[in-house]
Amino acid sequence: MIGNIVLVAIVLIVLLIILSCLKVVTTGYVFIVERLGQYHRSLQPGWNFMIPFVDFVRAKVSTKQQILDIEPQSVITKDNVKISIDNVIFYKVMNARDAVYNIESYKSGIIYSTITNMRNIVGNMTLDEVLSGRDKINQELLQVVDEITDAYGIKILSVEIKNIIPPAEIQQAMEKQMRAERDKRATILQAEGQKQSDIARAEGEKQAKILQAEAEKQSNIKRAEGLRESQLLEAEGKAKAIQKIAEAEAGAIEIVNKSIIGSGTNETVIALKQVEALKEMAKNPANKLILPNETLSSFGSIAAIGELLKKDAK
Repeated sequence: MIGNIVLVAIVLIVLLIILSCLKVVTTGYVFIVERLGQYHRSLQPGWNFMIPFVDFVRAKVSTKQQILDIEPQSVITKDNVKISIDNVIFYKVMNARDAVYNIESYKSGIIYSTITNMRNIVGNMTLDEVLSGRDKINQELLQVVDEITDAYGIKILSVEIKNIIPPAEIQQAMEKQMRAERDKRATILQAEGQKQSDIARAEGEKQAKILQAEAEKQSNIKRAEGLRESQLLEAEGKAKAIQKIAEAEAGAIEIVNKSIIGSGTNETVIALKQVEALKEMAKNPANKLILPNETLSSFGSIAAIGELLKKDAK
């Protein structure tokens, strides 16, 4: 009976020893193991075997991205203005062994490195440069602090300035300046709006005058075209009337001629024949006409004949 109890006790002790040899590391962590007081190895996530009473877990280091919030710090700018700045740092442990053995507290190292270099950077800038140059300060801090923390296995991912708080009197002056700037912009916008309105009004009046002048021009053109058409129609009517009169006179003369010729050869017919003969002779430029006085005196009788013919035609 006593032997069985001893056997069970031995079995339990062996199981406890076996269980103590197994070490489970969760994802996102690395365990630093020392053997007899010296660094032995880093346990990765999963099941790991350790020698009881020989191996010892020195530290559990998180390999996840971490956030470090730095309390507001007083900083003096280049133009001797005291301001308060607080930062947020995003970092990640890349080498757990260096983070444990190369520095006593890597978090404190990150904080003090950031504060010291922030004061150096801001101390070389004026207040206006600090307020407008957050990105520049963040980039410079990131570069400097990352170089420092690289020695103990830390990777600085980002350095962000949360807030910059100037003194109360500076804030009041800035508010007045901002108010004046807003009033200035409002005045400029109002003047610009009035200017645009005046330009639009003038442009509208100009277009109205142009359209009115164009309408008057078209009206004058239409009036002139109407007057021209009326004159053309009137002239055509007069021309047709004159043509009709001429045709009527020509017909009357032809009738009188026929009646005279049909009546025989008398002095009137002879005079007409003479005129026609002279007309045919005059058509040739090579001919020269020498008219006697009797012929010239007969032109008077021809004119009388013409008047006679008109009377007859009537």
